[in-house]
Amino acid sequence: MGNNLLNNEALVNEIASIITNARTNVIKNINTELINAYWNIGRIIVEDELKSQRGEYGKKQLLTLSKTLTNKFGKGFSRANLQNMRLLYLKYPNCQTLSSKLSWSHYCELLYISDDDKRSFYEKEAINANWSVRELKRQISTSLFERLLLSNGETNKKKVLELALKGNEIAKPEDIVKDPYVFEFLCLPENKPMMESDLEEALVRQIEKFLLELGKGFMFVGTQQRITFGNTHYYVDMVFYNKILKSYVLIELKTIKLMPEAVGQLNMYLNYYTAEINDENDNPPIGLILCTDKGNVDMQYALGGLSNNIFASKYVTYMPDKEQLIAQVEAVLSSNDNKNELT
Repeated sequence: MGNNLLNNEALVNEIASIITNARTNVIKNINTELINAYWNIGRIIVEDELKSQRGEYGKKQLLTLSKTLTNKFGKGFSRANLQNMRLLYLKYPNCQTLSSKLSWSHYCELLYISDDDKRSFYEKEAINANWSVRELKRQISTSLFERLLLSNGETNKKKVLELALKGNEIAKPEDIVKDPYVFEFLCLPENKPMMESDLEEALVRQIEKFLLELGKGFMFVGTQQRITFGNTHYYVDMVFYNKILKSYVLIELKTIKLMPEAVGQLNMYLNYYTAEINDENDNPPIGLILCTDKGNVDMQYALGGLSNNIFASKYVTYMPDKEQLIAQVEAVLSSNDNKNELT
């Protein structure tokens, strides 16, 4: 009787897998056909626009076309959506570069990113990380592209191009670091004093969103992970494991400016994990201190010369000023160009 139940369960699971895969493929095919159709509609609109050479083409013709198509085919052909189809053709003149892994809603978000490199980055990341439309919108709103460029002080045109072509590839510890980290999803009041335990508790309550903000490959291990030296106990605020780097990531939360002693303490934790926790297949652990302010010159000395990988990043509980981040990136790129010209 028991074997029959097991056989039936295995049979059902195999059939269920076939049905699920078939449904997924149907959805993918429908999505591909829909985007191809919209691209072709955009092409026809642009070609007709070029033929007409009328200045008022956009508003009047699209509105008339919208009414006609809506009467004939129903929803989906508003003037705004026709404008998106037009933009799809203009931004992606080669239909073959469109991805079947992204929905029309994904592309509607991407189309309004004017910078080609930035748009390409978000497209690659949405594909690689399997972002939902909501996740894509959040990453654009929190200026992930600019934050990655500013994260390790190596902003240059080569890095911009690499992000645009490949997305954020995780190959070394510094690739997982952002600056700043954005915790707007915690809905905490700005500039209100907070205890580290309260911040930790808030992040755990929103652990899925925190994992999204941390980036690819992160798995949550736990909070307040105990480390014992002799009779003295210490506790790591939050521990994660990055399966891409095969490394434990130890995070310390500081609701004040970063102090040098915090670096020394985290360095001790990393030494313990290297000696006592790591398996033979694990790479050295990584330490990340999240604080309200990194300081400046002092931290260069505090973080320099350590054998362990320790990073410090600022965190904010509100959406960063996008224009300010863009200006910072442009200033660094301009400065690097000037240095290259002098050398």
